[in-house]
Amino acid sequence: MTRKERYDAFVTYFKENQPEAETELNYSNPFELLVAVVLSAQCTDVRINKVTPKLFEDFPTPEHLAASNFDELFPYIKSVSYPNNKTKHLIGLGKMLVEDFNSEIPETIEDLQKLPGVGRKTANVITSVIWNQPSMAVDTHVYRVSKRLGLVNQNASTPLAVEKQLVKHLDKEVIPKAHHWLILHGRYVCLARKPKCEECKLIHFCRYFEKQEKILR
Repeated sequence: MTRKERYDAFVTYFKENQPEAETELNYSNPFELLVAVVLSAQCTDVRINKVTPKLFEDFPTPEHLAASNFDELFPYIKSVSYPNNKTKHLIGLGKMLVEDFNSEIPETIEDLQKLPGVGRKTANVITSVIWNQPSMAVDTHVYRVSKRLGLVNQNASTPLAVEKQLVKHLDKEVIPKAHHWLILHGRYVCLARKPKCEECKLIHFCRYFEKQEKILR
């Protein structure tokens, strides 16, 4: 199977079976999504969705975050991973949004990465989900699944290398959806330690499955 055929099979399957894939983080506006994604680093969406309702209720705008302090904000997010750093990031993020961006969420990856706690992955999520730009955020699921399926080369050893290959071979209009397809497939089917190959509908072009079949023969 050629690389193009592999990508065509991937896109065709998900367009037919999961056309409306989207983030599992709960949010109602761009600011809330930005905060949720910053909090979700190395943490589960389930955990984030438990802490954000009260957080968003009491800190609904960048101005509220900017005016808060560590002792006030920390209790809201103490159950997430790295709460100390994330508390500081959110306060700094709020201040920068107010002072440098007129309390609006930036629309470019470059501007988003200026915000405390926002790396390239988070910036890609925001530009993709909010602004529908052809940005591919590569988390552990995207990294693992894209390599197992053979969408990217095995020697793509960094998230940026994987991102570049995926963006190169996917049509621009499908990239925002493909990001969620890969994440959700990795989260529920192509698990890190024990992938559910018996449930997977992509094994006919999956290089990982092909390799495992050869080992068992």
